[in-house]
Amino acid sequence: MQQVISVWVRDPRIQKNDFWHAYMDYEICLHTDSVFFTRKMSRVRRRFREFVWLRQRLQANSMLMARLPQLPRKNPFFSLNNAQQISERMAGLQRFLEQILQSPLLLSDSCLHLFLQSQLSVAKMEACAEGRTRYSVAEAVQCCGIRRFLSQESLHEKDSSMSGDSDSDSSECRDSECQFKEDLALKRTTSDHVGIEQVQSICSSSDSP
Repeated sequence: MQQVISVWVRDPRIQKNDFWHAYMDYEICLHTDSVFFTRKMSRVRRRFREFVWLRQRLQANSMLMARLPQLPRKNPFFSLNNAQQISERMAGLQRFLEQILQSPLLLSDSCLHLFLQSQLSVAKMEACAEGRTRYSVAEAVQCCGIRRFLSQESLHEKDSSMSGDSDSDSSECRDSECQFKEDLALKRTTSDHVGIEQVQSICSSSDSP
């Protein structure tokens, strides 16, 4: 029976670094029954530059044995308030991921799994993939995605409840250390396969690569 990997790029949100600088990130939702994934359902938020990092790492790790799809071109005139540009970029990012997920070679890359199913920053993903963290790739993935898979209706309800403070959910996701610790705390209550001592070890190691 053919295994299914479904991925969506949706829910664009403007995040503010400070008063003058802002960027947009997107929610990546994954739903699969593939043996390549231990977690069958997850959602994370990523920005465009993280997609660029992922492509570079996949290209380097595959040693040119896989032909990677292109990302949407970086538009110097991209506007965070232009709905058409945002929609086109999201569609391009989704096509990129859909094509990536068709390659068994790329599906075996730990960077892809960390990108899709962990809240770690680029620096933390690199450290984890290279074995420079106290937690493994599997543990990083296992401690993510505990939250429920939101429907579009739930997203709209969440937006209205935030009453203009659109940074709260994404800021939580952008702060990888805080998010990682919160997921680990939730992990303890869900009685998953990770023991309490192991969870505490991962939690303490999230403060430094």
